[in-house]
Amino acid sequence: MTTQDIIKPENLVYTKTSIMNDRNMHYCPGCSHGVVHKLIGEVIEEMGIKETVIGIAPVGCAVFAYNYLDIDWQEAAHGRAPAIATAISRLLPENCVFTYQGDGDLAAIGTAETIHACNRGENIVIFFINNAIYGMTGGQMAPTTLEGMKTATCPYGRDVKLNGFPLKISDLLAQLDGTCYVTRQSVHTVPAIRKSKKAIRKAFENAMAKKGTSVVEFVSTCNSGWKMTPHQANMWMEENMFKKYPLGDLKDK
Repeated sequence: MTTQDIIKPENLVYTKTSIMNDRNMHYCPGCSHGVVHKLIGEVIEEMGIKETVIGIAPVGCAVFAYNYLDIDWQEAAHGRAPAIATAISRLLPENCVFTYQGDGDLAAIGTAETIHACNRGENIVIFFINNAIYGMTGGQMAPTTLEGMKTATCPYGRDVKLNGFPLKISDLLAQLDGTCYVTRQSVHTVPAIRKSKKAIRKAFENAMAKKGTSVVEFVSTCNSGWKMTPHQANMWMEENMFKKYPLGDLKDK
């Protein structure tokens, strides 16, 4: 294809990945989930692994992820996605298995499953959406809620004397011998989206090469739970979330 061919109007039209179904998403306007779904779908299509990839759907806002990405899925009980992924990966070692989890699912009720799967070095990928709140169930405090951040269950702000400190779960996972790749990304700008896509592909490649567990955290917004407009939520995330959860690779073996 020549340069002239590339700039033809028909070659400049955006088309969504064929991995995504023609369904309206249930996510709130401005939510990060839809962008991450799109990136995962694009990487699966570009790598040609649609027939061998298996996703584990969570309990949380992304509980209906299987409605949007046309691949094989397995639903998991709340927090148990890494355990289910472990079983499938061991029974079907030729397949590429990933979980898709929020902070309440991964870092609260699922802390044990997450830590032990990573410590064992299971050949799976964990995609982690960190919006510092329980988005689906009413905006309660999550393990990742920032100090002083107001939620439905800490309306005056998170008090570390009462609630403890925000849990930097990815930093913890990076210390485990079984993890080969732990990174923290976001999808709030075009450059950030491009970095996130590269991280997703690298994680899948690691799983296929049997290198151990890869964890990709996406620092995200929840404008509904935060009671902000999408623009305000992005600004607040940049000014507050990134200080506690700085973007970049935490581990790359």
